[in-house]
Amino acid sequence: MGRVVTSIVVTNHIDEILADRGLLDPDAIRSLQLDGVLVDTGATRLCLTADAIAQLGLSLVGEVRGVTVVGSHQFRLFKDVAVSVCGRQGRYDCLELATGEEPILGLIPLEDLGLEPDLRNQRLRVLPNEGKENYIRV
Repeated sequence: MGRVVTSIVVTNHIDEILADRGLLDPDAIRSLQLDGVLVDTGATRLCLTADAIAQLGLSLVGEVRGVTVVGSHQFRLFKDVAVSVCGRQGRYDCLELATGEEPILGLIPLEDLGLEPDLRNQRLRVLPNEGKENYIRV
């Protein structure tokens, strides 16, 4: 069984909105490139470390209970993260992991962006977004 990791760019989407409206200098938009992000279809959400969340200045929504391999755990939930990976972009909420843990790209953003792990080649596969093989289902 293979392991897939990828690089993603995460951005504070509120900063992007404020810059679009002329209320924030575009150079002040907080954004990070994260390398070595685990692609995990067993996780449902985007999970970022506490230090990355702090650097992005994300807003806390509340707390949710989630299940991990070691049992049930309370997680802090943050909103409005713009994610760019493999030329695709989306906006998501994220769960907070401890600083030093491996960030996770879970099933919801993967499916939304039309990406799937190729375990044999240890990479992300970009699904077609046009024609009969389009990954978008309505």
